[in-house]
Amino acid sequence: MRARNKILIIEDHPIFRMGMTELINQENDLFICGNADNVSSAFKAIDKLEPDLVIVDLSLKSSNGIEIIKEIKRLNKKIPTLVLSMHDESIHAERCLLAGARGYVMKQEASESVVNAIHQILAGNIYVSQNIMAGILNKFQTQPESFQKPLIDRLTDREMEVFQLIGKGLSSGEIADQLNISVKTIGTYRERIKEKLSLKHGAELVKYAVLWVETEIFKTPRQNR
Repeated sequence: MRARNKILIIEDHPIFRMGMTELINQENDLFICGNADNVSSAFKAIDKLEPDLVIVDLSLKSSNGIEIIKEIKRLNKKIPTLVLSMHDESIHAERCLLAGARGYVMKQEASESVVNAIHQILAGNIYVSQNIMAGILNKFQTQPESFQKPLIDRLTDREMEVFQLIGKGLSSGEIADQLNISVKTIGTYRERIKEKLSLKHGAELVKYAVLWVETEIFKTPRQNR
């Protein structure tokens, strides 16, 4: 009989975690070997349980799922990660893939897609929705340079400063006051940032900036693992 693949869940919502456990354990070739709800316990579980795949929630209460994805990649652990998130995939899926994730599924459709995503990833493939894959392929064809480095690196120092302040929740007026420039100039910076990050409108810019700021907060070195 073929051994079942071990799946570790990193998720801080107990009810959702229980639902995923029940769903995945119904599969003949998969089972949940453990769970964690923060970065420290996640890496202890990874070292102890040696899972075949890790499911990561993008937004944890005391940390950020992207940190876990990047750290797994940095440590050269050959463990694929699948992101399950409530965040809009059109904004965050590509960012997670660039960080090292092998798939992205929104929680709203998790029960329908997560098992398929796990099987695809364990087979060596990447799993995202058809819309996201089409967007990535189109960007690869039309903007191949954007895959050479993170999009965020395309911002100038001043654009980066404005982007960070947007992510901290400041309005255009508040940013203008803090940087001692006009609101009109802030509007120009916002348009440039949206263009460079391939964002369509202001709401996407705010969501992307907030997530980026949250991610940077949790980029402190992990100790006592």
